[in-house]
Amino acid sequence: MRDARRAAIMQMDWAALKAAVAQCTACVLHATRTNTVFGVGDENADWMFIGEGPGADEDALGDPFVGQAGRLLDNMLAAISLERGKNVYIANVVKCRPPGNRNPQPDEADRCEPHLERQIELIRPKLIVALGRVAALNLLDRDASIASLRGRVLDYKGIPLLVTYHPAYLLRSLTEKAKAWEDLCFARKTMEGFHAQNVIRNDQ
Repeated sequence: MRDARRAAIMQMDWAALKAAVAQCTACVLHATRTNTVFGVGDENADWMFIGEGPGADEDALGDPFVGQAGRLLDNMLAAISLERGKNVYIANVVKCRPPGNRNPQPDEADRCEPHLERQIELIRPKLIVALGRVAALNLLDRDASIASLRGRVLDYKGIPLLVTYHPAYLLRSLTEKAKAWEDLCFARKTMEGFHAQNVIRNDQ
């Protein structure tokens, strides 16, 4: 049953995928949600930012990263000359809010994972930025600290992936903002390297 569900999701176009998420009852999170939070942005983006799950503001509005954490994320994007919706797509590991803003349970993330994987396949970003440890561990499917993952080009199914802190964490830990800035600069430099490689290939 689970394999058949995954196979069906992996064949969906954008419209079908959005409808499937809106109607999803695959895990217990559907019972307490107000809205599903599918994702937002440029569906052909080079950049994809992925967090762990919706909070109260996101659940109320149906959009990811709104409220204080969303404003900080927008500022983080602006710091590297990016803007929400322009060559950027933002999503979460799970599409429904975990009660009390707790971390998603492994089974919840597992049930929602095909939706995210299909989003990534449809977008085909050049770079994924995982926002926070929960997002990183789910995307990389391994346990590790943020400290050990930062500053490295990792891999998600052939797509380069970088890890930085979640904006909500940065609001509670202001001293870590300098590290987040380092991560953003590294991300920008990494993307510029991809563009340079493409120019060299096209000139050959």
